[in-house]
Formats: sequence, C-alpha cells, structure tokens
Amino acid sequence: MRAAFVDRLGPPDVIRYGELPPPVPGPTDVLVDVLATVVNPVDTFVRSGVFRTPMEFPFVIGRDLVGTVAAAGPGAPGFAVGDPVWSNSLGHGGRQGAAAEQAVVAADRLYHLPAGVPPVDAVAVVHPGATAYLALFTHGGLRPGETVLVGGGAGNVGSALIVMAAEAGARVLATAAARDTGHCRALGAAEVVDYRDPGQAERLRQAAPGGVDLWLDTSGANDLTTAVDLLAPRGRIVLLAGAASRPVLPAGPLYMKDGSIRGFVISHATSAELAEAAAALNRLLAAGRLRPRSTETLPLSEAATAHRRMENGELHGKRLILLPRA
Repeated sequence: MRAAFVDRLGPPDVIRYGELPPPVPGPTDVLVDVLATVVNPVDTFVRSGVFRTPMEFPFVIGRDLVGTVAAAGPGAPGFAVGDPVWSNSLGHGGRQGAAAEQAVVAADRLYHLPAGVPPVDAVAVVHPGATAYLALFTHGGLRPGETVLVGGGAGNVGSALIVMAAEAGARVLATAAARDTGHCRALGAAEVVDYRDPGQAERLRQAAPGGVDLWLDTSGANDLTTAVDLLAPRGRIVLLAGAASRPVLPAGPLYMKDGSIRGFVISHATSAELAEAAAALNRLLAAGRLRPRSTETLPLSEAATAHRRMENGELHGKRLILLPRA
C-alpha cells in the first residue's frame, strides 16, 4: 500500500512517500479505500510536533478522508462494501492517518457521504465544518436571534461559521480583507468589516449596538481587549485558533458583563460530539450549502510540497486535495 508517512517529527522534508503494509481492521473497524484526503493546518502541527499526540512510527499523516468501504467488521453495523463514506478524525490520538491508499476507521468515527456530493468537495470541508459546528453550538451555545462575530470570515473555518450561524437564525458580522467582502456576504454575513481598517472596533460597535453575543476569531489574533469591550451582557468568547497567542484578558470587565471565555480544539472532541457535527455537515452538504471556495488536486506523492505550501501561507482559502490513486 502506498502512503505518505513520517518516521520522526520535523519539517515537511521528513514526509516520505512509499510502500507500507496495508492496515488491518479490528472487529469494530471499517477498512476504507481512500479516494481523497486533504491538508489541514493541524496536520502540520502533528507532523512538526507542535501538537503532541500519541503516535506509532511509521506514522501515516493526515486527518480527513473520503472513500468507499472495502470491508467492515462484525461490530461495524450499517456499513457495506462499496458505501461512500468520510471521516475527519484520523491521524491523532494513536490513530494512523488518512494519507494512504487504504485506511482503517473506527465505525463510530465514520459517516456516510450523501448521494450526489462530489468527494473532493466533501473532503475539503468536513474538518473546518466540524470545527465551526462545535465552536458555535457545542461550546458557544448559539441561539437564534443572537449576534455572532466571525473574525477571519473568508477562511475555511470562518466561511463555515458564517454559513452555519446564518442557517441557525443568527445575525452574523464578519471581519475579512476588503477583497473578500462579497464572498462573506454571499455566505450570509449581514455586515463585513475590513480587518485592516483602523476604525474596525468602532464599525463593529455601530453594527452591533447591543453587543456581540458570541465572538469567534479564526485568525488566532485573539484580541481579548476588543472582544470583551464589544461583548453583550452574558456574551461568550470561544477561542479556537492561535496556540502561541498570549493576549491580555480584561478580567474585570468580563465578569462585570457576566461574560465567559473558553477554548477548544477539535482533536479533543468526543466521538458523540463529532457524530452530531457530522449529521449537520451531511445536511448542509446535501443541500449544497457547504462547499469549498477553491480546491487544487495533487497526487499523494506531493504531500511534502503540500505541507510546505500550507506553512508558507500560500493558500488563502484554497484547499489542497491529495489523491492516493492519481
């Protein structure tokens, strides 16, 4: 079986492409013939060692896949050979990754792909989409009629946040580059503010005179001084990016507003939380509401190049799809 894997942690150059023994599924696992995988920022964190997680070398990289069922164990009901499926939680927590011709997926982390959804479109959005769902609903407690601020609204997670928050009946404000204003509005943002505008905070205040109920910044800047200042009474801040950020927390103003702040990473989500997110993603995928802005396909042999491009900041919303059988 051909795969992209590492024998040690390090820069993109440690990624190798070659033959590995095919994976062997257990009784509650499903063996998947991989059609496509994708490169996420978290994949580079795992490969480099920034995000420490149990792994066994050689370690197949990659988190997400779309494919078809090759075999299902007796403890994996509901999956039959040939079924189109997807997963977004491989490659961490002791699980081997998705960047191979075949992968083993635990049945409780595998989901059916809705009919008619292109595999490349699906694999591009299942990780940012699930991140957005968990941030908004599991951790953010979003309710209809609330005002949501999405920082970095044109990015992969930001775009999914706008779509899901608008679908849930929230009023969505977004910050983005001026060139991305139309994109964010098309997704459902009511107001879009240029993040380079020196008057950004005042423009947001005018757009949300009652304050922001849920604040999410995908850029990782985590300007908590501005966030707390603009927060509505009992507003919530959810941190989901910026592992190296060390912002000042205005604790007094936060507690005086009955405000709250919490962080999460999708790698810590339970299988039940991921399954709930998957149901929402499948509904949006089937309706055509959740789609990647831009994709580029590469053979799996170019995995190291793809990681390098991700870390160099070359993509701006583009998703790099790796094809094991190209």
